[in-house]
Amino acid sequence: MPTRQRQGLIKAFFYENERIDYEVLRPLSHIRANWELTWDASTNGFLHEEDSLAQLFNELIEELSSCKTPRRYHDNEDRLGQFVVRRLNWQIAKKGKRWVWKDGRSLRPDDYIVLLEQGAFDDVDESEMVAAAAGRIIAALDRGQRTFDKMERSHRYILAGVLSAILHHRAQVD
Repeated sequence: MPTRQRQGLIKAFFYENERIDYEVLRPLSHIRANWELTWDASTNGFLHEEDSLAQLFNELIEELSSCKTPRRYHDNEDRLGQFVVRRLNWQIAKKGKRWVWKDGRSLRPDDYIVLLEQGAFDDVDESEMVAAAAGRIIAALDRGQRTFDKMERSHRYILAGVLSAILHHRAQVD
């Protein structure tokens, strides 16, 4: 897919969705109270409002649309998991395609999101997380899921968690 076309598709993936506010930004309401986004057609972005994450989210969308998309976004996520095992001593391991606890149980989606968020503390500029998010978006687009709202539910849940984690890390230094 040509770069310009990919950039346009990734940007359009986020526009005029109902679930982004609730699934990506509302979990961050303790950081910025104004978590509901307003679309600004004149700028083709979210309206910058006081005490909101709109500017950071617009910047993240721009970054997602221009970053090099990995062939296998799970590799980026695995590097975050390896940090958690190495530095935080989580009793987990990668078995085949899944991360599992010491007793063999697979990590639940919530555990997986925490794994990625904690791993990002060793991820300079959240580059692994951004690449993984871009890879998840491209995978959705390849499957005909043209917007965040139309994304398959379980993959949307993980993507929302990754986006929230990126914004959380960045809002702390903003």
